[in-house]
Amino acid sequence: MLKGRIGLKILQSQKAALFSASQQRWQTNVAAAETRDDPEWLQAKPFEEIPQANMLSLFAKIAMPGGKYKNMELMEMFEAMRQDYGDIFYMSGMMGSPAFVMTHNPKDFEVIFRNEGVWPYRPGSDTLRYHRTVHRKDFFEGVQGIIPSQGKSWGDFRSIVNPVLMQPKSVRVYYKKMSQANQEFVQRIKDIRDATTQEVPGDFLGTINRWTLESVSVVALDKQLGLLKDSGKDSEATKLFKFLDDFFILSADLEMKPSLWRYIKTPQLKKMLKTLDGLQSITLAYVDEAIERLEKEAKEGVVRPENEQSVLEKLLKVDKKVATVMAMDMLMAGVDTTSSTFTGLLLCLAKNPEKQQKLREEVMKVLPNKDSEFTEASMKNVPYLRACIKESQRVFPLVVGNARGLSRDSVVSGYKVPAGTFVSMIPISSLNNEEYFPKASEFLPERWLRNSSDSGGKCPVNDLKTKNPFVFMPFGFGPRMCVGKRIVEMELELGIARLLRNFNVEFNYSTKNAFRSALINLPNIPLKFKFTDLTN
Repeated sequence: MLKGRIGLKILQSQKAALFSASQQRWQTNVAAAETRDDPEWLQAKPFEEIPQANMLSLFAKIAMPGGKYKNMELMEMFEAMRQDYGDIFYMSGMMGSPAFVMTHNPKDFEVIFRNEGVWPYRPGSDTLRYHRTVHRKDFFEGVQGIIPSQGKSWGDFRSIVNPVLMQPKSVRVYYKKMSQANQEFVQRIKDIRDATTQEVPGDFLGTINRWTLESVSVVALDKQLGLLKDSGKDSEATKLFKFLDDFFILSADLEMKPSLWRYIKTPQLKKMLKTLDGLQSITLAYVDEAIERLEKEAKEGVVRPENEQSVLEKLLKVDKKVATVMAMDMLMAGVDTTSSTFTGLLLCLAKNPEKQQKLREEVMKVLPNKDSEFTEASMKNVPYLRACIKESQRVFPLVVGNARGLSRDSVVSGYKVPAGTFVSMIPISSLNNEEYFPKASEFLPERWLRNSSDSGGKCPVNDLKTKNPFVFMPFGFGPRMCVGKRIVEMELELGIARLLRNFNVEFNYSTKNAFRSALINLPNIPLKFKFTDLTN
């Protein structure tokens, strides 16, 4: 016992020494927060009584050969830890990583989000932060971007990009340009599918990735890259997809599992830095080309109305470095995340033909012909489309969980948790729990509609929908909600609507282990969808 405590003290002191400056500043600020003296706080159990995962045994389970969690993916590991330690437990920091209170209790999620403060502290992204503040400090010049930044620097960055990215009217102007990418997506499917079986090759994920990168490019850079017309045209895109895969996989190991990278440059850290250098190089090349084009147009006197300008063009008027980093981040963060979500949606609709047909009937009202164009007015009338997207995100969630630093003393699962504590919220087990989602094993978009019922007409929608909205928040909550939410929603809506208007979609294979869990969930099976042409 004494040896374990000594080891704990040593690692905690090492951890404190390795905290980034932003973590230190944030913890100093919240340490001065006013102590609570209300009845809820006074009646709560002491923090020390939260069940603890013994650090040494946990390390052995995660890192040692033969350890129980050694070869588990993140989602599987977190569920195994819940089974071993309960719905809430304290996990000490290891090898310089911070300690966390881990909770699977959805009732805690609202408490944590409500106590995140004006500049929410989101733990994690340490390797990306290291790359931008140390390894490539000369380029980023203190502008870290949305994901790794914290505190005032995050708030300043977000205040610049929010008006351009978060207002619905700001992204709707891209309907026509994104529609062109979707038409090319449809044609690409026709070109690559088998003439006899109508199935696309198992590597269809590569085509989906090209579609997502093409779609985000027309918004971020006001430029189509031509990736769908000629799959061999841009080898840089292929490199980008590989770098992104490596980034999410390496991040899971370096950020979520014990690693010595905070002390020494481990082989994995070196690979991560090389991966991030590659991502920076490719995305910056796309952005620089767009900036050069815009500057040339400006010299030639070309003036576009604001509603036709790209995100990059709008942000360049405010701050060139912010514009550059934001455009790079959109290209980096807008591919695998959207591709995984789109894949889950397509699998759900392919495996539930009656839901697919119901959605198609709604889509045909806004797209009476295969080549009809989307309009802002017509896309206001697609509630079932949005319900299908939301339900697919419940069935195939993108991330394992979310984390925040508490800005004030809070009661979590009946325990006193002081300000400055990092808390990880893991909703995975609840998303398939009948307590929170009746008929949880079924794909029921109806649960997200008002004044509706399930396909049998027996269960009112209010009985299908969760009573706790904080259980399921695919884009996060509050000030740190995903800044690309509007763009992703538009991509998914326009993309799936165009496909269903042109094809009947089937997937005649098992969806078992359809995704593998890295920092996000990534498709894990051959995506041999069958696309059968519809008559107009």
